[in-house]
Amino acid sequence: MNASGQKIAVVTGAGSGIGRSVALALAGAGWAVAVAGRRPEPLLATAEAAALASDRAEVLPVPADVSDPAGVDALFAAVRDRYGRLDLLFNNAGTFGPAGVPLEELPYEAWKQVVDVNLTGAFLCAQAAFRQMKEQDPQGGRIINNGSISAHVPRPHSIAYTATKHAVTGLTKSLSLDGRPYRIACGQIDIGNAATEMTERMQTGILQANGQLAVEPVMDAADVARTVVHMAGLPLEANVQFATVMATAMPYIGRG
Repeated sequence: MNASGQKIAVVTGAGSGIGRSVALALAGAGWAVAVAGRRPEPLLATAEAAALASDRAEVLPVPADVSDPAGVDALFAAVRDRYGRLDLLFNNAGTFGPAGVPLEELPYEAWKQVVDVNLTGAFLCAQAAFRQMKEQDPQGGRIINNGSISAHVPRPHSIAYTATKHAVTGLTKSLSLDGRPYRIACGQIDIGNAATEMTERMQTGILQANGQLAVEPVMDAADVARTVVHMAGLPLEANVQFATVMATAMPYIGRG
């Protein structure tokens, strides 16, 4: 926390969906939150929503492309210059890629875009946060990675997304191990069917492993946000290593 006792968080992909919900929940819990994303307008909308909820909310919009090393460096430099430290990174920015494309037809450019955002972006942000948390006084902090149900089991025609989300699990485990000497805790939240723009097609019918289309239940993204706030609020001596938060009746247990 900074000199005033306020804890400082960075949330990537915070212009919409889960990122916005988590940023608003953290701000509501008293955190100062730097919200990052490629487009300034959605970040400003997130900051305005936080201000409407509470005139004491502190949200700092910082436009940044997580797949660009220079952009990530600038993001964390802005947070360091404004607040002097960092207590939490919610590594959330992600993209599914083109929907419904069979793997044999997936263009290289589409594969690379998903890898650049979901994996390389998560690594770059985690690396920058790790450096700051290691160097600051008092030392330490927490990184929470957005894994997804797809970190465990795939959907049809989702090879890029699934591969990167499996890789995020490896990233989480390595960060958790390498952070031990420096009081840096790392955990992962695996989310299933939160109601966001990315999951709109769940409510109209999505391809299942048996080849049929089916409507899938969704849950409010606020339910995810509450879980992240709980994970973030633990003392650094405790860690939720992996948490799964999903729509109760979605086809995950028994998928396929």
